[in-house]
Amino acid sequence: MKTSTDRILTTHVGSLARPTPLLDTMKEKEHGRPYDQAVFDQQVSDAVLDRVRQQVENGIDIVTDGEMSKVSFLGYVKDRLGGFEVEEGGSGPAPSWQVEIDMFPEYYADYMGKYSAAVAPLRRIIARGPVSYVGHDLLQIDIDNLKAAVAQVESEGHTVTEVFMPSSGPSGFGKNEYYATNSEYLEAVAEAMREEYLAIVEAGFILQIDDPWLIEYLTDYSGLETEARERGCNEHIEAVNHALRGIPADRVRHHTCYGLNHGPRLTDVPMAKVAPFMLKVNAGAYSFEVANPRHQHEYTIWEDITLPDDKVLIPGLIGHANNYVEHEDLIAEYIVRYANIVGKERVIAGADCGFSSRASYKPEVHPTVVWPKFKHLAMGAEIASARLWS
Repeated sequence: MKTSTDRILTTHVGSLARPTPLLDTMKEKEHGRPYDQAVFDQQVSDAVLDRVRQQVENGIDIVTDGEMSKVSFLGYVKDRLGGFEVEEGGSGPAPSWQVEIDMFPEYYADYMGKYSAAVAPLRRIIARGPVSYVGHDLLQIDIDNLKAAVAQVESEGHTVTEVFMPSSGPSGFGKNEYYATNSEYLEAVAEAMREEYLAIVEAGFILQIDDPWLIEYLTDYSGLETEARERGCNEHIEAVNHALRGIPADRVRHHTCYGLNHGPRLTDVPMAKVAPFMLKVNAGAYSFEVANPRHQHEYTIWEDITLPDDKVLIPGLIGHANNYVEHEDLIAEYIVRYANIVGKERVIAGADCGFSSRASYKPEVHPTVVWPKFKHLAMGAEIASARLWS
């Protein structure tokens, strides 16, 4: 994993808005209607190339494919895992969301209405047989598309510092109706997802584990005692680490975040409670929300939490749920704050979360606004680098 050895590097979390023609084809595909597979494949390939080019042209050092082929960062696993069936009637909001929805029902009635712009509804899959990994061909297409896109933009004279590919953690997308215990279920899912993790690393990419469920476990929504919530979180982390066993930590970055995007966010767990659990994941870098106003103040927690010498922080310094373009001076200020606490070599400038975590015609940040956000992230990193390496 490349780190900020002589300047602050930039990256983001992964998902980007899909082009409208691709969304049109994906919508037909996801609803089981006729579509042209060759057209879909070409649309994905073209979109990956465009998104990689846009990333490097706007100052992103560590790039990815934008998850162009995926219906969502989480829902795509329905096509990658065997032993599951799609639950009829879709899936409701995550349990932790409901508390906030009940607090602000009028606001969230409007907010949830935006989900109608997604190409497919939220779906939950149910394990009704032995879980296995069956997505090898689909994963290889993603790997090949990303490699080809990187090679093309490098041939055009651009520099790609490093490449990452996101993959879902083992929790959050499924329900167990097959295994005797939740622990057995999580171990089976982790073992299956491990095949995807290994293939991404073997392809030469940095593996990013997308893991909002780590925070979901810690969120107080069910009346469970703190000890019970933490026990569930530790069980989840054990499953993640089981899937990562043998993979060098410096080939892995871990991303966690909060389920709801734009909103009051009064039920967010403080990062001080999240960080000790997050650091238990066997990763070399950790990506988390900072630009969100509910969490901007939390850089100070790292004064009290010891970051191991071989670990890197990727604080999110641009928001994924607002259409403001953050000012480069403010981004630089936050980079320097983190660098002064944990060391400049252990900070990579990132984003709070993905900019289209579900394939949607109306992502919360307009696609044309994402690129200047990236550009100003890079400008902030340049300003901070001049201060830190002067």
